[in-house]
Amino acid sequence: MEKRDLTISFYKAGNGTGTRLTLPKPWLEKLGITKEEKGIELILDEENQQLIIRKKK
Repeated sequence: MEKRDLTISFYKAGNGTGTRLTLPKPWLEKLGITKEEKGIELILDEENQQLIIRKKK
């Protein structure tokens, strides 16, 4: 398992605030996420306070 400390960017979007997170490209490549196949599932696990990213099947 690899770990990196990242920062979420907050920006003004319309009437509210939006967020953006940049992920390391080597990690995306390891998961098979490419420009052509870029669909993912983002899962919020509130019990364990985790965000889980999976390649969409």
